[in-house]
Amino acid sequence: MVCPYGKTVDGFEMQIGVNHMGHFLLTHLLIDLIKRSTPTKIINFPSLAHSWGTINLDDINSDKGYEKIKAYNQSKLANVLFTRSLAKKIQGTGVTAYSLHPGVVQTDLWRHVNGAQAAFMKMISPFTKTSAKGAQTSIYCAVAPELETESGGYYRGTSSSRM
Repeated sequence: MVCPYGKTVDGFEMQIGVNHMGHFLLTHLLIDLIKRSTPTKIINFPSLAHSWGTINLDDINSDKGYEKIKAYNQSKLANVLFTRSLAKKIQGTGVTAYSLHPGVVQTDLWRHVNGAQAAFMKMISPFTKTSAKGAQTSIYCAVAPELETESGGYYRGTSSSRM
C-alpha cells in the first residue's frame, strides 16, 4: 500500500501487480476447478480506496509518472471492476464473486506513508478496527446464506452497495 515505486518480477508496477494482477491471474488459472467445487465464492478485497481510483490504460505501470496513492487507488478499482466482470461471466455456474472494504484495520499497511500521513493515522488509530473486527465483512461474504444468489456486489460491513 502506497509503497515506493518498484516493479514485480513480471514487470508490473508493484501495487497493480501485487494488489490486482496476481489475484486476477490466480483466479483465472483456478476458475475451472472453482466451478467444479460449487457452491463457491470468490472474494476480493479492494478497499474504499477504489472510489478515488481511475484506470490509466495508457500508463497502467505508472512509467510516465508515479504517484503512490493514485497507483494504489487504481489497483483497488481494478479489483472492483474485475469482480463485477467476473460475476457476469460466472453467472449460473454456482460460483459467486464479491468485493469488500474491511474498514481501516490496524495493520502494517501504512508503513510507507509520509510524516503528515503517519501523524494523521496515529491520530485516528483509536477509531480503527482490530484484525478480528476487520475480518467481519469477509466472514459475512464467505458464509452469509442470503448472499448465495447475489454476485458482483461491493460490501462494507454487512450491506451491499453497487457502483
